[in-house]
Amino acid sequence: MPTFSYKAKTPDGRVIDGVIEADSEATLQHKMKQQKLVVISVTQQGGLAAMFNTGPQVKTAMISIFSRQFSTMISAGLPVLQALNILGEQQEDKVFKGVLIKIRDDIGSGSNLSDAMSKFPSVFNTLYCNMVKAGELSGSLDQILDRLSTYLEKAEALNSKIKGAMSYPITIMVIATIIIIILLVKVVPSFKEVFGSFGTALPPMTQVLLDVSAFEQKYAIFEVIGMALVAFAFNVAKRTDQGAMIIDKYMLKLPVFGLLLKKQTVARFARTLGTLLKSGVGILDALETVARSSGNKIIEKALLDTRAAVREGQNLTEPMKATGLFPSMVTQMVAVGEETGQLDDMLLRMSDFYDAEVDTAVESIMSMIEPMIMSVLGVVIGYLVIAMFLPMFSMGGMVG
Repeated sequence: MPTFSYKAKTPDGRVIDGVIEADSEATLQHKMKQQKLVVISVTQQGGLAAMFNTGPQVKTAMISIFSRQFSTMISAGLPVLQALNILGEQQEDKVFKGVLIKIRDDIGSGSNLSDAMSKFPSVFNTLYCNMVKAGELSGSLDQILDRLSTYLEKAEALNSKIKGAMSYPITIMVIATIIIIILLVKVVPSFKEVFGSFGTALPPMTQVLLDVSAFEQKYAIFEVIGMALVAFAFNVAKRTDQGAMIIDKYMLKLPVFGLLLKKQTVARFARTLGTLLKSGVGILDALETVARSSGNKIIEKALLDTRAAVREGQNLTEPMKATGLFPSMVTQMVAVGEETGQLDDMLLRMSDFYDAEVDTAVESIMSMIEPMIMSVLGVVIGYLVIAMFLPMFSMGGMVG
């Protein structure tokens, strides 16, 4: 069933937003009408349309710096409109500058800050807008923006570590594969003529290499096209709900990397939920935001199930245990946080702990993968060299 994000106005004039599943946009409109809500905007999430998202793209580091500067200006007593005007005018990135100017203009027309930012979901996501809304309602917008800046900095650092750990071996193997294919297609055939002039049977290693080279000359282009199609199909599947569910399920089961992804997920969950609760966002809204921003459909479903249980009156700990996805230490610390009334602080401490766990896991993976890659490449290159020169050594022995 498709998922839609919506923005609607309540009978008392408040603007609310959220995410809901519906058969179609028309069905969603009907549901909203029954609830006496006036729909302002509806956007379908996921699916093939997500591949062609044309929304403005801004780097996380840039948003973090903006949040810190915005917080400083507001705490110094500048009005929101004036602060946005200054930040927009001094922004060097043209895309981000245009976004800030449009937000400034919306506020000048009577819109509040969170609603104006929510019009640019590719820049300010649901988590960001919800926290800004909480800051507006509580009168602590400067503190919320400062927390957002810290959150974005730590989240980006965590993501960079994971991407580095996973992209390094993939990059090395792709480059090595390309080099080997070039050798087989361009270099090895030039030796074939030399070997043919010997007039003797070639060693088995050399014959295998020549056969592989002949195969690559015929089908290398099809292999490249096939790999490109597989990558495209993977990207398409990842952007659909069912495909993402299957892919994310097996990603968590990957040897070595699966454990790393689980630790990253726990760190992100704890930091996001802790930051939202610390900022005054309600537990139900916070859980929904954390679920939608988890980056993993399996974790998202587990958190939405947890949210449903909490909405029915259960505490947070038991439904988290029932999912079977969270380590026992996490659920125990959540239970302690609920009992002491310090769940937000407990979650933030937990996120720092799992950040350190991710650092340790990344270092361990890198120290293990590097020698493995070098060993594999050494065997492949060694085979190529020996197979190409073995006939020459054999002929030298015969002549002697």
